[in-house]
Amino acid sequence: MRAGLVAVAVLAAVAAVGCDDGTGVRVVVRGTPPATPYDGPLHVATRDTDESGPRALRQASGAAGRALECDGEIYDGGGPDGWSTADGGDTPEDGLKLYFDLFEPELPGHGYREERAEAGRVLYSFDVHGRTKVAVVVAEDQPGRPGWGPETYASCDPAELPARYAEAAGVEVWTDRDGGRVPVRRLTGWTGPEHCDWQSARFIDLDGRTYARDPEGVLARDGLLRAPYRAHAPLPATARDTGYHYRGLRLWLTPARDTAYVRTATGTEAWPQTKSRIACK
Repeated sequence: MRAGLVAVAVLAAVAAVGCDDGTGVRVVVRGTPPATPYDGPLHVATRDTDESGPRALRQASGAAGRALECDGEIYDGGGPDGWSTADGGDTPEDGLKLYFDLFEPELPGHGYREERAEAGRVLYSFDVHGRTKVAVVVAEDQPGRPGWGPETYASCDPAELPARYAEAAGVEVWTDRDGGRVPVRRLTGWTGPEHCDWQSARFIDLDGRTYARDPEGVLARDGLLRAPYRAHAPLPATARDTGYHYRGLRLWLTPARDTAYVRTATGTEAWPQTKSRIACK
């Protein structure tokens, strides 16, 4: 990851230019030019794989992935399938807006800065404390796709974005015992979807293991839990406070890690591990 950008610290405080996202908020803003902007190529060959790890995401996201300045690993990235002959914009800013219109990513939809431009391509970055957390490269007149549109994109973990964006996207960002935001790739939670009648359930995913709160038994009914959910459970002597917490929930685990003990203001609940990764269809 490169370092040393001097960019927009508080986006609301900078003068706005460029295109509008339809809500009166500027998609592109004028920020302080970086001291050392990304100086690599804006066109880097991409490679798609069936994997989803950081290495695969970097390969899939080309120049956008190289432009990131994540504290941790890259979280998402790729080369969108692009735009049709009727979609291309007249300006680079139109191409950036088209990215959000076509793909509706769970990312900030405004407050981007033009970091670098060259013939036929422009790199836009969304910066947090002067470091690039989201990067989008737009290109002009690609084969079969006239006008400006998105070519590659990449983003850091949602925990590295301002809290308001994760909350707006419905992403739970937990904090550790020191108040640090825990990467979503490591730990997050979510409420069950209504279209599967799981809205009464809640999930926590930690290091690839999923635990579930199931007060109405909707997950047990579908045979998805390794053990019963318990609304009132004694805290095992071997349980230890992980330090992770989110809005009044505190996560405790035993060495076996087969059950998440979630402490609330009224007691302790036992959230069993699910039998597999939860995917509502």
